[in-house]
Amino acid sequence: HQQYIGKVKKAVFQTQKAGRKRVVVSTEENAIAALDLRHGEIFWRLILGVNDAIDEIDIALGKYVVTLSSGGSVLRAWNLPDGQMIWESFLLGSKPSRSLLLTPTNFGANKDNVILVYSNGCLHAVSSIDGDILWKKDLAQNGMDVQHLVHPEESDTIYTLGIGDTQFEAYVISVRNGEVLKHSNMEFPGGFSGDLLLPTSDKAVVLDSSGSTLVSISFVGGEIKFQKFQISDLQGYSGVAVLLPSKLAGMVAVKIDRSLLFAKVKAEGTLEVVDTVPGVEAVSDSLTFADGQTAFGLIQQDGGKIQLTVKSSNDWKSHFLKESIEVDQQRGLVHKIFINNYVRTDRTYGFRALIVMEDHSLLLLQQGAVVWNREDALASIIDVTTSELPVQKDGVSVAKVEHNLFEWLKGHLLKLKATLMIATPDDVAAVLQIRLQSAEKSKMTRDHNGFRKLLIVLTRAGKLFALHTGDGRIVWSRLLTTFRKSGTCESPRGLKLYQWQVPHHHALDENPSVLVVGTCGHNSDASGILSFVDAYKGEELNYLAPTRSIAQVIPLPFTDSTEQRLHLIIDAEGYGHLYPRTPEAVDIFQKELGNIYWYSVDINNNLLKGHVVKKNCKEEIADDGYCFESSDLWSVVFPSDSEKIIATSTRILSEVVHTQAKVNADQDVLYKYISKNVLFLATVTPKAMGNIGSVTPDDSWLYVYLVDTITGRVLLRMSHHGCQGPVHAVFSENWVVYHYFNLRAHRYEMSVVEIYDQSRADNKDVLKLVLGKHNLSAPVSSYARPEVMTKSQSYFFSHSVKAVAVTSTAKGITSKQLLIGTIGDQVLALDKRFLDPRRTLNPTQAEKEEGIIPLTDTLPIMPQAYVTHALKVEGLRSIITIPAKLESTTLVFAHGVDLFFTRLAPSKTYDSLTDDFNYALLLLTIVALVIAIFVTWIWSEKKELQEKWR
Repeated sequence: HQQYIGKVKKAVFQTQKAGRKRVVVSTEENAIAALDLRHGEIFWRLILGVNDAIDEIDIALGKYVVTLSSGGSVLRAWNLPDGQMIWESFLLGSKPSRSLLLTPTNFGANKDNVILVYSNGCLHAVSSIDGDILWKKDLAQNGMDVQHLVHPEESDTIYTLGIGDTQFEAYVISVRNGEVLKHSNMEFPGGFSGDLLLPTSDKAVVLDSSGSTLVSISFVGGEIKFQKFQISDLQGYSGVAVLLPSKLAGMVAVKIDRSLLFAKVKAEGTLEVVDTVPGVEAVSDSLTFADGQTAFGLIQQDGGKIQLTVKSSNDWKSHFLKESIEVDQQRGLVHKIFINNYVRTDRTYGFRALIVMEDHSLLLLQQGAVVWNREDALASIIDVTTSELPVQKDGVSVAKVEHNLFEWLKGHLLKLKATLMIATPDDVAAVLQIRLQSAEKSKMTRDHNGFRKLLIVLTRAGKLFALHTGDGRIVWSRLLTTFRKSGTCESPRGLKLYQWQVPHHHALDENPSVLVVGTCGHNSDASGILSFVDAYKGEELNYLAPTRSIAQVIPLPFTDSTEQRLHLIIDAEGYGHLYPRTPEAVDIFQKELGNIYWYSVDINNNLLKGHVVKKNCKEEIADDGYCFESSDLWSVVFPSDSEKIIATSTRILSEVVHTQAKVNADQDVLYKYISKNVLFLATVTPKAMGNIGSVTPDDSWLYVYLVDTITGRVLLRMSHHGCQGPVHAVFSENWVVYHYFNLRAHRYEMSVVEIYDQSRADNKDVLKLVLGKHNLSAPVSSYARPEVMTKSQSYFFSHSVKAVAVTSTAKGITSKQLLIGTIGDQVLALDKRFLDPRRTLNPTQAEKEEGIIPLTDTLPIMPQAYVTHALKVEGLRSIITIPAKLESTTLVFAHGVDLFFTRLAPSKTYDSLTDDFNYALLLLTIVALVIAIFVTWIWSEKKELQEKWR
């Protein structure tokens, strides 16, 4: 179980008081966390809801962490030492607006410490003690965009500053009662663009609408004055200018191309260029410390070398710190920097910098070194696949033997020192590391049970990680070049991971590889990105970017002579593109050309379509021989005024089914309808598309379909009156389980549907089976009209659900368990027998022997059934199951903001001994039995001899 926080957006240091120093951060995963500055460990952490994004964070009164979230609608105060909520206030307003938070130290003598918040078009004064709203002022008028709240020192007034398209407005408001003391506005003919910067408490700077002129605005006492400065006059050449949002004391930073121009704002409002610094990646806000000194940090980067400079805001030529630090190039560029000061032993001031990297990692720099780092990209995993570890090779080199001998001697020496209690803390840590490395579960080779694997995970940052299932450590990580922002791809994003090459025992000299698929934007016609990565080393073997758009990726059940799996990538226009691009792959594909089908679900247009590959593309579209045309076979249109698609689910392609036959308690045989071409689809009425409770039961219907994706034939349609989504479904073998909300019962429900093949129902006579008079070996065609029978049942379930999965094993013999990710971010294992549609109130003796449980209206939730035990997988998004080689065991990986991995045995470990099995006791028992047999044999011989002498 590993805990993360995500990419840091804002950070506030708390280092003034005695005790452990900490930094409070807010992240893109809606997390608030207090981190130890010494080791980077989490003191406490809170994950807010998905729709409760954090806008601002600060520390008030030195003991409260204040957060503004949900678009400025919710203000909360948390206890700094332990993260407990102190109070919560809801701030309502007239219209959505920018969210601003101001937590001044004081508003003059004998004044209550208040927190000022501008949100939803209103200015609120909130008590920092209990969260009461003291007063509220509506400022939503004239289309003004309020951008700053300014509090002059030792004053009981505040300035509210904002800009419209062509005018600047300033309000002078009393903190005591919210009365507007003065309202000033002035029109600027050139108009404004971008955000307003506030270098001093009485002057603001903004770009004009053309982006070529800096406008300095003075608003002392509410009197507004504009001054214009051409950037070309300041810089000497023109370019596209962008004002950096960093809050610098008395200065502004303007980014022009790859250079950063620093301009000082003088008392009279004029701008003076102090320097132009090339290659600056990030600039921090100003930090005020002893004797009113102010400083800010800036980062310059060249590959893996970071240049950290802390400059004085008062005197540009002097700097407090300048040091160079080496970091891993796989972390990418620096995105943000936060600085903090501390007092050295010689009473001088030192500085530490917290930096956020391109790969979402968090690093603390101090004294020219990386003190600690956190791999918080793992809080935003997009997709997961697995890879087998390499086989342990026979034969060992002399160098390896010598190295192992040295490590063995070193380990025993350290253990001896620990036994004699003369080991240093570093020695103790080394002993623990040696024990961890020598542990069986952490080896980098395959085990005969298939427990040790590599989890290859793709993160939102475009970084690929390989995690060892034994101990969760990072084996390698790679920030993919193709998933970084560039001139050809402004907003790359990862989509899916696929197994590209999986060598078997006859080709183990090749490493397995994975295919990473992404796009250069969120549009359906955005160009695609393909990257091929070695699963053992993390090296990017090849990449294709930009390629044609990617609407769907179809892994085909064919491999070439090098064990590369064929993939058909469908673009936005419906053309298929074959990978790998080799003549051998085309030959294999051409043989199956008329037998490759797929389907597409268009949620926006309420459309389900089936497609088939027909022939090569025309030369004007593509003449490379790897492009294929497709045609529509069928379509199902759901009327938009009565139904809306909300969920789909299919069987996992790699799922293994042990047997098609199912024997009932009365010795009747049912044959499972097993087809990988069946799609589960759920729709609701348009009124039921909203949140739970937004519609009356009479107006809400939930419909579920089972559709054959080859022919478009609807195998089953069921309706649930008075029910609505969200729907979470899982499809396995011949059954599907789905979760939804029942408005009439005010409870969640889970339903199960099992589908059986009636065309084989005659194969029940044992004599016919023996004589071979059956049709079990007859070929199956998806075009034949299936004779199916379904059984279904619904049960109440007391939890809301985030994700549903099902256990999978190597041979499909072991009974199934549903893995349910609950709203409490835990994983619950529920035996499939509880979701058997044949459950009755009074099962017969034969049904009891079969294992059918008596019917109840509610599914049981037993505390011991929680796979995660007392742990939580905060922000749970998905649950993945991986079969082990041992039939009884399945591997479970759950990820969200946290990661969780475990082994599960749904039918107990019937095919292996447990890890805590007492082998010594077994050996003693065998020895004792051998001795007892030998002794009794001697006694028997003596007795027989005595009887013969009589």
